[in-house]
Amino acid sequence: MTRRDAPINPPAGPLLIVLSGLSGAGKDAVLNRLRGSRYPLEFIVTLTTRPRRPGEEDGYHYRFTTEADFKAMIEGGGLLEWASVYSNLYGVPKEPVRQALQAGKDVIIKVDVQGAATIKKLLPEAVFIFLATPSMEDLASRLRQRRTESPAELELRLKTAASEMEKLPLFDYMVLNREGELERAAADIEAIIGAEKRRVRPRRLTV
Repeated sequence: MTRRDAPINPPAGPLLIVLSGLSGAGKDAVLNRLRGSRYPLEFIVTLTTRPRRPGEEDGYHYRFTTEADFKAMIEGGGLLEWASVYSNLYGVPKEPVRQALQAGKDVIIKVDVQGAATIKKLLPEAVFIFLATPSMEDLASRLRQRRTESPAELELRLKTAASEMEKLPLFDYMVLNREGELERAAADIEAIIGAEKRRVRPRRLTV
């Protein structure tokens, strides 16, 4: 290849997209919409000890496991990050992330804000997106409609959400998931991916 034929800018490498944000903001719903994205994404399923909710599929929404097996993965170094959230354990398996990135695939994972902070320290070149509702009042309304928490649990989630908002500076982007505008939130994330693919200085991940 001559210098004249050389590309102006080397192609961007695979992206690791970390989707986090407020509990109840609709991260799972947005992820489902992104499964039909024009960008081929590798979805990493979170491991959890939380009981399965009605309609959830093992291996699709979460990988449901026992506390003993989860702790064995911690001891074996098999998790990229893990956290205890509302008395349940959540973690991102490391090997599927590594394999997908090494194969040149863009990867998207869903974690809570605490998990995003952990990954930020390990992989600062990942793309961090914070999903939020337009207001705390809107979040409270959605959580009540979900009817999966007791009044005490609902109050705890709202207090946690306030502290999660304080972590916003850790993230690269914020996307609002407005009521009834799920497609718009997914499109905003697709736009972020497109912009990242066009960076003059592409992100370089080492996993």
